[in-house]
Amino acid sequence: MTTGYQINKQDGTYFLTWTVIGWVDLFIRDTYKQLIADSLNFCMAKHKLQIYAYVIMPSHIHPIANSKNNNLSTVTGHFKSYTSRELIKLIKSPGESRREWLLPVFRSAGQLNSRNINNQIWQQQNHAVEVYSSKFTLSKINYIHNNPVEAGMVQYPHEYLYSSARDYAGNSSPVKITQIELHSLFYS
Repeated sequence: MTTGYQINKQDGTYFLTWTVIGWVDLFIRDTYKQLIADSLNFCMAKHKLQIYAYVIMPSHIHPIANSKNNNLSTVTGHFKSYTSRELIKLIKSPGESRREWLLPVFRSAGQLNSRNINNQIWQQQNHAVEVYSSKFTLSKINYIHNNPVEAGMVQYPHEYLYSSARDYAGNSSPVKITQIELHSLFYS
């Protein structure tokens, strides 16, 4: 099924939403969030992904991203494919107490999708919205950074480790982003 929220311009910058099947709260463990952060860093180093803002929430990820190689759809596909395989390995590990109900959810979703062999962790669509102006960019960065606050996870955006809000506040997060000069967004 196609939607209007697709990556139509491979050289464009997009606000994306990568969502876990059924909005399952998979990313409640730091091990899983760190896998996502490491995978994003790998995609930036090897596939020329550029991330300007992001947050890893329990059931979804919001990045503002583009690809210097003009292949954002391909990079996103590689990211989702790799992280799916690695997350399934982590779920199967002895430390995962939710294994008995997580694996059937992802296996069932995979069986319903002809593009998968076994499991499906990510919804297929990326809910891609092209970033088209400074005002829109700033609104999406604020939305991303306030996600953990709105969810009641932290009081202030920069307190959440797996968010670029830390970078914009002068600290560092696990993902090595490319910061946008926010001051210039206010005046353009």
